[in-house]
Amino acid sequence: MEDDASEKSTFVVALIENRAKEVGVAAFDLRSASLHLSQYIETSRSYQNTKTLMHFYDPMVIIVPPNKVAPDSMVGVSELVDRFYSTTRKVVMMRGCFDDTTGAVLVKSLAAKEPSALGLDSYYKQYYLCLAAAAATIKWIEAEKGIIITNHSLLVTFNGSYDHMNIDATSVHNLEIIEPLQSTLWGTTNKKRSLFQTLKTTRTIGGTRLLRANLLQPLKDVGTIKARLDCLDELMTNEQLFFGLSQALRKFPKETDRVLCHFCFKPKKVTREVLGIDNARSSQVLISSIILLKTALDALPLLSTVLKDAKSVLLGNVYNSVCENEKYASIKKRIGEEIDEDVLHARVPFVARTQQCFAVKAGIDGMLDIARRTFCDTSEAIHSLANKYREEYKLPNLKIPFNNRQGFYFSIPQKDVQGKLPSKFIQVANYNYFKIYSLAFLIYLIPIQCSGGETWEQYTLLNARACFKLMDAIRKEVSALTLLAEVLCLLDMIVNSFANMISTKPVDRYTRPRFTDNGPLAIDAGRHPILESVHNEFTPNNLFLSEASNVVIVMGPNMSGKSTYLQQVCLIIILAQIGCYVPANFATLRAVDRIFTRMGTGDNLESNSSTFMTEMKETAFIMQNVSERSLIVMDELGRATSSSDGFAIAWSCCEHLLSLKAYTIFATHMENLSELATIYPNVNILHFHVEVKNNRLDFKFQLKDGLRHVPHYGLLLAGVAGLPGSVIETARSITSQITSKETKRMGVNSEQYHGIQKAYRVAQQLICLKYSSQDEDSIRQALQNLKESYIAGTL
Repeated sequence: MEDDASEKSTFVVALIENRAKEVGVAAFDLRSASLHLSQYIETSRSYQNTKTLMHFYDPMVIIVPPNKVAPDSMVGVSELVDRFYSTTRKVVMMRGCFDDTTGAVLVKSLAAKEPSALGLDSYYKQYYLCLAAAAATIKWIEAEKGIIITNHSLLVTFNGSYDHMNIDATSVHNLEIIEPLQSTLWGTTNKKRSLFQTLKTTRTIGGTRLLRANLLQPLKDVGTIKARLDCLDELMTNEQLFFGLSQALRKFPKETDRVLCHFCFKPKKVTREVLGIDNARSSQVLISSIILLKTALDALPLLSTVLKDAKSVLLGNVYNSVCENEKYASIKKRIGEEIDEDVLHARVPFVARTQQCFAVKAGIDGMLDIARRTFCDTSEAIHSLANKYREEYKLPNLKIPFNNRQGFYFSIPQKDVQGKLPSKFIQVANYNYFKIYSLAFLIYLIPIQCSGGETWEQYTLLNARACFKLMDAIRKEVSALTLLAEVLCLLDMIVNSFANMISTKPVDRYTRPRFTDNGPLAIDAGRHPILESVHNEFTPNNLFLSEASNVVIVMGPNMSGKSTYLQQVCLIIILAQIGCYVPANFATLRAVDRIFTRMGTGDNLESNSSTFMTEMKETAFIMQNVSERSLIVMDELGRATSSSDGFAIAWSCCEHLLSLKAYTIFATHMENLSELATIYPNVNILHFHVEVKNNRLDFKFQLKDGLRHVPHYGLLLAGVAGLPGSVIETARSITSQITSKETKRMGVNSEQYHGIQKAYRVAQQLICLKYSSQDEDSIRQALQNLKESYIAGTL
C-alpha cells in the first residue's frame, strides 16, 4: 500500500486495557498485510510487557481509547503512550470503536486461515480485548487509507508474545541484539556491530524484517526449531542445494513481500475521484505491482527445480505447498492474457518507466496505444536533442539521466564546461565533479516525463483501467500470494543469513544445538558470536547448568571478561532458538521462555531514578515475572549502594533464585558471595583466571572452576591509577583482616554442609546421564564409576 522500500516500521498498533490488569494489543502490518493479536496480564506497574511488545513492533501509529480505564496505581495505556512514545503519532478513537464482537466478525472474514485453525471459535471470550483492539485498528486503516481489506487475505496470529521467547526492551539493549551499545570497539577503529547487524545478509526487506522479529522474539516450539535446524543440516551437507537455492532466490524481486498488500487492499469506490489527478500515483504503483508479481511467478519454476529432491521437512513443505500449487500457474496464465510476456520488474528508473509503459498488451486499449506512441516520440526527441548538443557545444561527456522526480536532465562534467554555456541551459545543481542542467524544452516536457504531470497521469490511469479486472481476478487468490511472500521471507532468512554466515566460517566453528525437555544447559567451548569475528584469538569458555546446579556465580576482577561471558551465553541461546547453529563445539539446552538481564549502571533521568533505584526496579521486574524455564543474567547487583546493604541484597536475591528452577548466572566482585556454595549445594562458583606479574594483572579470559582469590586486585588497579602508596598500604592491612575472618567462617560452613554437597553432586551426574546419548553399556559403566567414587569419598 505504501511504495516505500525502506526498512522503517509499517505497523499500526491499538492498545486497550481493563481494570483487571489485562492489556489487549492488535498490531497491523501494512507492508505484509498481517494482523498480530496479543492479550496478557500486565504484571508490572511500569508496563514492561507492553513496552517489550511496542519495542518489537516500533509502530508508526498508536490507537488508544479516550478515557483512562486503568488498574489502581497504574498510569493507563493512553498516558503511557504520551510519556514514552511522544514522537509516534497517537490516535484517540471513541470507545465504541473498540468492539470485540465486531472484531471477531472482521477477523473471521479477513483471515486467510479458517477461524478454527486460529483458535478463534474456542477462545473468543479469552481474546475479547485484543479483538476489540483489532476492530479499532481495521476501522482506522480503512477510513484513513480509503480502502477495503480483501476477504481472506490477512495473515492473523493470536497471542504471538506467548508463542515465543520474551526478551524485555532492557535486555534487548543490554545484549546488543539490534543496536550496539558503542559505535566502535574500545582501542580499535573497528565498528561495533549488534547480533542483528552480524546476521543481516538477507537480500529482501521482508527477510530482514523476519530476521529482526525472530531475534526479538525467538521460538519456543522445539519442533519448529528442529525443522529449521534440519533444513540447515541439509544445506550445509549439500552444496548444490545451497548454491541452487541462493541463485533461485536472486531471481525474485527484493520487494516481493511488499507487493502483496496491493492485492489485499482495494479502493472503497472506483470513481473519477479515486482515478483522478491526486491518485495517479496509486495507478502507477498498481501497474508496477502486477509487473513485480509476474516476475516473481516467472522465477517459481527454477525454485521448484532446486527443491524437487530436498530431503528436509521444511524444504519439502515449501515444495509441496508452493511449487506444486496450481493456483500460481492459474494467476500467471491470467496475467499473461493482458500483460506482455517480455515485461520484467526493473529498479533503474527509466527502464522501470518503459516497462510500465509497455506492460499491457497492444490492442487492448486504443487510447493506451496512442499514449505509448507519445511516450516513445518524446523519449526519442530528448535523446536527439542530447546528441545535437554534444556536437554543437563540444560536450562529448554530456549525459542525460532520468529519475522519477525530475524526469530527464543534463549532467555535464565540470572539466567540460569551458566558460559560460548559452542561456538555454538552466543550472539546477552544482556538484564537485559535474553540474546538473535543465532546459526550457525539458521543463515543458516534464508533464510527459514525470508522474507529476497531466499527460503521464492520463497514461497511468488508462493503464490502470485496463488492469482493474485483472486485479480483481488476482485478489480471489490472495491467500496463495500471502503464502508465497511468507515462504520467500523464511527461505531468505535461512539461506542468505543463517547458512551464509555458517558457510563463511572455518569448518566446525559452528555446531547444531541439541534440545531436551527439561535437561541441562551445557555449552562446550562457546564463543561470542559478535566479538569472535573481530578478535581472531577469542578465548572460548564453557557453561553447565542443571536442576541440581541451577545457579552459577562468576567472579573475577574488572575487565576479566565477566560481562562479555554473560552476553555470550544469552546470544548463543537466542541463536539456538531462532533455529541457527551456534558458535561452540557442543551445545545442549532446554527451550527458554524468557531472558532477564540486570546489567550496566546509570541514572534514569526520565523517571527520576538513581543508579541504585534503576537496579532495584529491574530486579523487582525479574522477581515478579520469572518462571521455571527462564534464564536470569545479573551483573554486579547491589554495587550502587553501601557495601553492607549491597551485599545483603545480592545474597537475599541469590537465595530467592536458588529456590526456583530457573537457571541463573550471577557475576559479582563480592567474594563473600562464594560462601553461598558452602551452604547451598546447587550453587557453582566459577572464576576468570588472572595472573599477577610485577604488580600487574595479566588477564587470560579463561573461565575455571572454584574460587580463586586474586589478592588485592582493586588495590593494584588503584596503584596504577596513581593513588598514594601510604593509602594503599593501609587499605591492604584492613582488607587482610576482613579476609581472614571470612575464610574461617567458610571453612566451618564447608564442613557442616559437606553431606548435602556430596548428594547434590551425585544428583547432578545422574541428570547428565539421564539426558546422555551414550549407549546402555557406557551408561552402566558410568553409574558403576559413580558408585565407587561415592563410597570411596573421592566424589
